[in-house]
Amino acid sequence: MYTLIIATVWLALILMPALAHAQDAEALRRELEQLKRQQEQYQKAIEALSERLKRLESQPAPVAAPPVAPGAPPLAQAPGPPSSETTPLSPMDLLRPRQPFSLYQQRGAGQLLFDLGVTGDFVGNLTQRNVEKANAGTFTGRENRFFPREVELNIFGQIDPYARADVRIESGEEEPGAGTGVTLAEATITLLALPYGTQAKLGQMRNRFGWSNVIHEHDLPWVDRPDVYRIFFGEEGLTEKGIEATWVPDFLPFYLEVLGGVFNGDNEVAFGHGRLTTPLVTGRVRAFFELTDTMGIQVGTSFASGETQQRLDSTLAGFDLKYKFRPEGWLHPLLTLGAEGIYSIREVGTDFGEKTTRHRFGWYGWGELQPWRRWAFGVRYDSTQYPVNPGRQWAVEPYVSFFPSEFLRFRLAYKHTDRTNREGFDLNGGSGRIADELFLQATFILGAHPAHGF
Repeated sequence: MYTLIIATVWLALILMPALAHAQDAEALRRELEQLKRQQEQYQKAIEALSERLKRLESQPAPVAAPPVAPGAPPLAQAPGPPSSETTPLSPMDLLRPRQPFSLYQQRGAGQLLFDLGVTGDFVGNLTQRNVEKANAGTFTGRENRFFPREVELNIFGQIDPYARADVRIESGEEEPGAGTGVTLAEATITLLALPYGTQAKLGQMRNRFGWSNVIHEHDLPWVDRPDVYRIFFGEEGLTEKGIEATWVPDFLPFYLEVLGGVFNGDNEVAFGHGRLTTPLVTGRVRAFFELTDTMGIQVGTSFASGETQQRLDSTLAGFDLKYKFRPEGWLHPLLTLGAEGIYSIREVGTDFGEKTTRHRFGWYGWGELQPWRRWAFGVRYDSTQYPVNPGRQWAVEPYVSFFPSEFLRFRLAYKHTDRTNREGFDLNGGSGRIADELFLQATFILGAHPAHGF
């Protein structure tokens, strides 16, 4: 009996490897056959796709004409620079309606037909007690306070192939402790395809006088707007209601933009008459030159001419210059330099009922170094005369900016201001001839945000 058991166990030990080997071989054989069948299917699919591709390449590509509204000219006759391939447009052609963009179909169901964004800009200000008493700080009446300077709702987008719209609603603290009122900051329509490469913009807008006037506070490279703009135009800068036309010639070897505008002249500091019978007329010419693949420079000149509230002439001429150096492969500029100047010619009345002319000048220069993507260091120098009263002031403002991301920024700045005297000076017994201020700025962007040029 024991002999039979031992023989059975011994036989099993001998046959088990053989049986396992046979099973493994059978499994591998089945897997190999399955792979061969899959390979044959893949080969057939590749051959079918190759044949289909050959048929498509041998056929001419169809050209589908876009839909055109009844009575509308074909897109080939859309307003634009005349050429040998298009026929000149008649006045009736320009007045006919055109087919708008199929924005809903392009964006898909449930998506807005325009872009929406929110920006917030908060500023903290620390200064001497005597400067606060005299309301002599950069942010008049908000010395030694932390306040929301500018919270914006931006709505912008394409109306149709030939026009776009921009609306900007803002809120901010203008007086200490007061509620943050909501105002319409900008609302414009831009006609994009007028004849001969021109465009027109109408509505309420930041006038494109100089380089920095058109830039919103939260997009400035500094905490505050330069002194020459605040003194010559007021804290809000030059914002007007009217129309502005732009021409960009396409036959020059460099970029050139020429624009002119007609506005009400509502700015109370520089103009203030506010009537189109004697309008504010503005103009600007700017050119961009690409010096190398890593360097570019922009130069511009501007003018504005209108009447003050007293029906006296007021004219301003400006220049601006901006240089950027961005090393090859960098996503941000390493070095940025810029300067702007404004020359004011203004008639003023005397105590004897006569008129005299004041010639005043103000300017600023700045530089910024950004050796790292998230850190930037800069300094700005201001020197400005007062447009009517005698005297001048100068200031120096170093700053450092930190960008946790492209949608969030923190900035710390120190500003020293020295005045010979000040308009409306010595309030409440305070003295602000010399002011030292510390600024803390926090800015965020939520949603879409329009891109800025050079």
